[in-house]
Amino acid sequence: MPLGLPRALLVASVLLASMSHAQTTPLEDNNRITAGYIELAYEVGGLLDPTLTPGGTSAVRPNWFVFAPHASRTGGEGLLGASLARSVIRAARGQPSLSLLQALGRVGLTGTLHQSVQQLGLQLVLSGLPFDVAASLASLTTALNGAALLDARTLLTTTARFAALYASAPGVLPLDKAERIVDTLERTLNESNLAIFTDIGGSGRLYMDWRAGAGVVTPERVLTEFTLVDAVPTQSRQAYDYALAHAFDTPRPFEFDTLFPGMHWKSLLVAAFALYEEARLAPTPAARDALIAMGNNYIAWREQHDMAQPVFSPAVQRPDEVSRVELLRAITPLLSTDFGTMTWTYADFAYSQPDRDGNPLTSPPTEYNWALFWDRWTGILFAFDAAYLQPTALWVMPEPLVDPTAAANGG
Repeated sequence: MPLGLPRALLVASVLLASMSHAQTTPLEDNNRITAGYIELAYEVGGLLDPTLTPGGTSAVRPNWFVFAPHASRTGGEGLLGASLARSVIRAARGQPSLSLLQALGRVGLTGTLHQSVQQLGLQLVLSGLPFDVAASLASLTTALNGAALLDARTLLTTTARFAALYASAPGVLPLDKAERIVDTLERTLNESNLAIFTDIGGSGRLYMDWRAGAGVVTPERVLTEFTLVDAVPTQSRQAYDYALAHAFDTPRPFEFDTLFPGMHWKSLLVAAFALYEEARLAPTPAARDALIAMGNNYIAWREQHDMAQPVFSPAVQRPDEVSRVELLRAITPLLSTDFGTMTWTYADFAYSQPDRDGNPLTSPPTEYNWALFWDRWTGILFAFDAAYLQPTALWVMPEPLVDPTAAANGG
């Protein structure tokens, strides 16, 4: 949809779809969410940089909503990987493959561009998995950072983890077990994106709509007049005051469970919007950027702690899924996101940290798990800091994704 839609129409349509997403495909959900985030990115970005126009670029430090379309797009690419895996399984139900390359060739995953997928598939075959099962599981990594598998330690560990997931998967027939893994990844990506957008995207929409009719907006007016369900005004003010006092701390505050015990994290969203208003009025670019970064951390904490975590690590595992925690553990070393023209990889983050176990036989990226809050949170902060050095890169916004396997998979 074009960026010039009437205010609230685009995001409202996504929120409506999220409440009845059984009628849409996960990729359709993803495209709507990404477009909704782009709309908000330009609205909030225009608040912080009055020279920014829809489709344009800003050198001002990006706000949380500028990161969000790229993160959503990454989830969509994971959904495409799931579609490829499902296509491998569908073809195999008609006629099993006689080799790994035949199974991968059915979905175009041959040649030099897909060597990492082929390499992982081969290792899975050597671990005893059937050709089509190995091809389907390797297909899940199509859009991930295949270069991480150049470290033989990462390749062997990733292979072992996928093989263990296959062994634990519900079902008797090999293809049924593989499909349970594909289903688990697809649901995890879709549910987390919907949960985050409904909460953070919905709050952003409410804020920008309130702001449009509020006249002259100040941080004080945000704290006293703007409300969100479950946000506690005294807690929002506490977080806002703390951010003003510590915006220039090194490292930037991030252990909010220790700093604000007992706080309802929805309160951080109101504080973040007040900080964006404070940043708009800041006397220097350095002060502006420091306040934006604090607001970003507040929103990201709410996003990851309350919205993503229950999806990634549910209290009760569905009987038709494998462990989401173990599946995310398997793919963590390969995670990557293109923030416009800047690429972040989890492997870069892991290799930059002290070796956790001191064991030269294990690669640092395999010592983390995206399903664990602190492993994810510190990796996200690493991505923020890298992106702050290239603020214009993020304004190269993602295009809608098209699933080339939709017809074959019944889409």
